Amino acid sequence: MPARHRPLSATPRTRHNAAASRNAQRPDRQQAILLAAEKLFAQSGYHAVTIRQIAEEAGVPLALVSYYYGPKHELFHAIFAHWNQTIEERLAALDSASQDPADPQTLTRIVEAFVGPVIKLRASPEGHHYAQLVGRELAYGSQEADRVLREFFDPMAHRFIDALHSALPHATRADVAWGYQFALGALLHHLVDDRIARLSLELNQPGDPAASERLVRFIVGGLRAALPTPSPSRSATTTTRRQR
Repeated sequence: MPARHRPLSATPRTRHNAAASRNAQRPDRQQAILLAAEKLFAQSGYHAVTIRQIAEEAGVPLALVSYYYGPKHELFHAIFAHWNQTIEERLAALDSASQDPADPQTLTRIVEAFVGPVIKLRASPEGHHYAQLVGRELAYGSQEADRVLREFFDPMAHRFIDALHSALPHATRADVAWGYQFALGALLHHLVDDRIARLSLELNQPGDPAASERLVRFIVGGLRAALPTPSPSRSATTTTRRQR
């Protein structure tokens, strides 16, 4: 057989490239990497986790993590992009809530839209680690967290602050923004704190979705206490003094 017609045997390099190509075409491995990173970041924190650990948790070659996601901070960002529908769910619930300041249930409905979907996510097997990740990492002022906050969570925060301001029109928007931050702190702590079992002498369980109603009442009560409606007598007295 002429030399030009002889079949070429695969070299180790071509076999490696072919295997890498086959691996790269398996979307289940891409998802496995994302879930592994989500779990490890939630458990140990972003800065404590290495790409090698993520690859081992996902059961994939180390190079495949970079192939799909690039550097670690891009993988961190990809997790929040993947779960962006949870933000859309909260905004949809907000849009369906009445924003009539005269309706005494308006404030409660807004807070329910803020809290409910997140508590539901925390209690689900598929959303457990993501909810913990949100509670753990976004409370710290790291560069990676700030990027995620600005892109995904700040626009949602402004929508909720505007809605709260509509329900509490006697307060300034700046004061309402403080109220939003305090509400966020209570929600994030509920997502990540495990001490409730110990402090309640094992009567309560961490992340219990049954606590959602209590959390809503706590936040609503806190907002009303921190941003009280001026009493009619005080307003009238202030107006009278200004007219003198």
